[in-house]
Amino acid sequence: MQQRSQATRAGILAAARKLFSQHGYDATGVAELCAEAGVSKGAFYHHFATKQALFLALLDDWLEGLDEQIQSILFTAPTIAEGLVRMAGVAGKMVGEAGGNLPMFLEFWTQASRDPAVWAATIAPYQRYQRVFAGLVQTGIDEGSLRVTDPNVAARMLLSLAVGLLLQASLDPQGADWPRTIEQSLRLLLSGLEKRSDA
Repeated sequence: MQQRSQATRAGILAAARKLFSQHGYDATGVAELCAEAGVSKGAFYHHFATKQALFLALLDDWLEGLDEQIQSILFTAPTIAEGLVRMAGVAGKMVGEAGGNLPMFLEFWTQASRDPAVWAATIAPYQRYQRVFAGLVQTGIDEGSLRVTDPNVAARMLLSLAVGLLLQASLDPQGADWPRTIEQSLRLLLSGLEKRSDA
């Protein structure tokens, strides 16, 4: 029973990711979501109180997957500097995946500009990542792989680069080899942060 319920929820989320990406949040109604997922409205409302709750669940799922990938990378990387470079692969994978992520990335931004609840749900993880990256930079300084710098400024630079490249890739998907561009860009930025052996 629980397995069936989880499968129903996952099907609704998949339908929402597809339809919100293709048509946008505002143009997609609960009836269309139910038809795409093959569920009744009763089943929909059993799992999600509102369409907005479904939308925010998509954001939570996306961030949860991102967190898991970041933690896995940091656990296996020999230094913070190398871990940050490997994170470019996560961003590159997001860009390289067909459908879903990039259109949803834009949809989250669009809805955040219109809806205070979505804005709060979007800005909270951004602020958390700001603190996480500042902590990573400080750890890199402490371990000697990064030069002494203001961790908060470095964290904002890293986030700005990541968000800016994702936005560019969303607007112009064929404009570059985005996974490669993201990795090269992060390596270029880190070249200014890495501690040189002669320093």
